[in-house]
Amino acid sequence: MTQDEIFNKVQGVLVEALAVDDDEVTPEAVLTRDLGAESIDFLDIVFQLEQAFGFKIQPGELFPENVAQNPEYVQDGKVTPKGIAELKSRLPHANFAALEADPAVERVAEIFTVEAIVKFCERKLG
Repeated sequence: MTQDEIFNKVQGVLVEALAVDDDEVTPEAVLTRDLGAESIDFLDIVFQLEQAFGFKIQPGELFPENVAQNPEYVQDGKVTPKGIAELKSRLPHANFAALEADPAVERVAEIFTVEAIVKFCERKLG
């Protein structure tokens, strides 16, 4: 599949899962901030991606679990360098530039962009 074909499938999944218009689903769109995704939506997104692409996504593979609760990874409301390294190892498809510039824990959700999901799907299909 080409990147455009993958993007179009991801866009369809997100339109369905989040009840947004397709023109809102741009590569730069952040799932939470721009598309209104909540934690329960992430389960639906994973399920629909599995159906659309025919691969299995393991728990925590696309969206990490329990990172914020680990005191080695988060201290005083900031993601530690060890936490960022752990996220990078778990999420090689995400862009961490903004989080590295401002490691406030509430900014972790901003790494989950449409582009990150497209890259994740490319890796799974590759």
